[in-house]
Amino acid sequence: MSIESVREYFRKHHMETRILELETSSATVPLAAKALGCEENRIAKTLSFYSENGCILIVTAGDSKIDNAKFKAQFHHKARMLTPEDALLLTGHAVGGVCPFATGPEAEIYLDESLKRFSTVFPACGSSNSAIELTIPELEHYSCAKGFVDVCKGWRETSTESKKEN
Repeated sequence: MSIESVREYFRKHHMETRILELETSSATVPLAAKALGCEENRIAKTLSFYSENGCILIVTAGDSKIDNAKFKAQFHHKARMLTPEDALLLTGHAVGGVCPFATGPEAEIYLDESLKRFSTVFPACGSSNSAIELTIPELEHYSCAKGFVDVCKGWRETSTESKKEN
């Protein structure tokens, strides 16, 4: 699979021209933000985890981290990230380009609540130097996500912390 499969997927939806192929790497959140000229939190990173039937892909905001307790409560097993070899095998995309588009049938896709803060975000498109800008409804539609989950931490300000800063 990879960027060619993602391009073909978006071609079916007449959106392939929206894919951005970057001259520099976008394999990490900081690199993607720099290459795209946006804030790191608007990078929609796709994290891949083992599941009983294959893998779970969770698309999160760039400033969030998986909360292990929330993950276990949601999916009823410990969060265990795919190895690079299994990521390629189960998602069809290599690490650095894993995305929620044109994945293998073993992938269940979820979007994290952390994304809802933004009007648009930038997920990868199957390679370590690609992205596409999508609205949250577009991301939900084109990723064929099973829905939104709340399994991340680090992106919310607590009211106690906000009050202490003021």
